[in-house]
Amino acid sequence: MHFAYKTENTCSTLIEMEINGGIISNVRFTGGCNGNLKAIPVLVNGMRAEDIAKKLSGITCGRRPTSCGDQLAKAVLAAKSAEENRA
Repeated sequence: MHFAYKTENTCSTLIEMEINGGIISNVRFTGGCNGNLKAIPVLVNGMRAEDIAKKLSGITCGRRPTSCGDQLAKAVLAAKSAEENRA
C-alpha cells in the first residue's frame, strides 16, 4: 500500500513509502538534506514499522523539536495504522 505523510517542522515536506504487512519499503522524502535523506531510506528498507519508530523517535535537528528521522518514525506508525484499518 502506498502511503504519504506530510511532515511538520522539518526541511522535508513529504514522506512517501510502501507498506506491506507492516514492512516498509521505497521511502522517499521531498525536500530536506540531500545526503541524509538518501541514506535513511536505504537503512530502513525492509524493516518493520515498529522497529523504525523505536530507533528514530525523538531525534531532533538543531533547535527543532523534531527531525526528518523523527517524522519518519511518526509516518511509519501512521502507515501501519492505515494499513491495519484498511484490512
